Amino acid sequence: MFVIRSATPPDLKSVRRLAAVLNTVNLPDDLPSLKKLLDLSQRSFVGRVDDPLAREFLFVMEDTEHRRLVGTSQIIARHGTREAPHIYFDVLDEERYSETIDRHFRHRVLRIGFDYEGPTEIGGLVLDPRYRGAPGKLGKQLSFVRFLFIAMHRAHFRDRVLAELLPPLSDDGKSALWEALGRRFTDMDYAEADRVSKTNKEFIRNLFPSGMIYASLFDPAAQDVIGKVGPQTEGVKKMLEGVGFKALGRVDPFDGGPHFEARTDEIWPVSQARRASCAVVERRTIVENAGESADGLVAFEPPRARAKKFGFFRALTTDFRFTRAGKTVEIPTEAAKALGAKKGDRLWALPFARHTRM
Repeated sequence: MFVIRSATPPDLKSVRRLAAVLNTVNLPDDLPSLKKLLDLSQRSFVGRVDDPLAREFLFVMEDTEHRRLVGTSQIIARHGTREAPHIYFDVLDEERYSETIDRHFRHRVLRIGFDYEGPTEIGGLVLDPRYRGAPGKLGKQLSFVRFLFIAMHRAHFRDRVLAELLPPLSDDGKSALWEALGRRFTDMDYAEADRVSKTNKEFIRNLFPSGMIYASLFDPAAQDVIGKVGPQTEGVKKMLEGVGFKALGRVDPFDGGPHFEARTDEIWPVSQARRASCAVVERRTIVENAGESADGLVAFEPPRARAKKFGFFRALTTDFRFTRAGKTVEIPTEAAKALGAKKGDRLWALPFARHTRM
């Protein structure tokens, strides 16, 4: 069985192993940064960060049979403040024509932009390579659990959700766009700049050029990665488009990876998540009523009396069925046990199929 739960500081070693798979700015392969993230995440889950928009939530997926963490995903309640704005490049087209020599050019240009009241951001999606392609659509579970959690705490998140996707990188983790642009204006390598930018945006605002940047001046390799997704994120792109995200025509100023965004309430997993009272039944009771049942994520936030054993948030994929006009959700006995849920507890359920009958 695979259970998704809130991350805690004792998960540090396993989380770092997973962070090394992609080593992104939100989930860096850096011990001090991960320690801070795990501490902030735990305080966020229990409401000990006073400003809800300053909270960050790290989810981990556990293979309970082998007692191994196999994946992560993340929500940043707000990405972009007055002190640390969300920074991006708008990707624009500019046409030039000379009548006297009859020459026409269409240039792609980059223009830096800042968002001081930024959106909620989703990121940190990592699945252990050994579990890719395993039954159960583990990547989908890790992705969708973020939308379910946003629905559970809708008032604590922004009206827009952002996803920044990784572009193609070289085998040694370098960015062709950074080598053509960022390095020349900062004298920093890509990994260092990416790490520093997590807590320091000042050097970008003051060192990057503020006017139009003509991408046609870059070498072809750098031009080619602008707005493209790498092979490791192609599946994520398709999933995001399938639930309501669209490309913004904006890219990361470091590596050129595309930005996708959606209105929070128009993301269909957010809109379809439902709250109901728990009823514990045998699995066959649900399966035999296939016309009314669904499969998807069921989540539970245990009360403090059970939080020490089960954590502050737990979710898993299971069959479930709504009854009593949607006021009750039936889940199998084994699912209830793994969640730490009992009859009458408040659960949230999200079907994987968009038009599931309930």
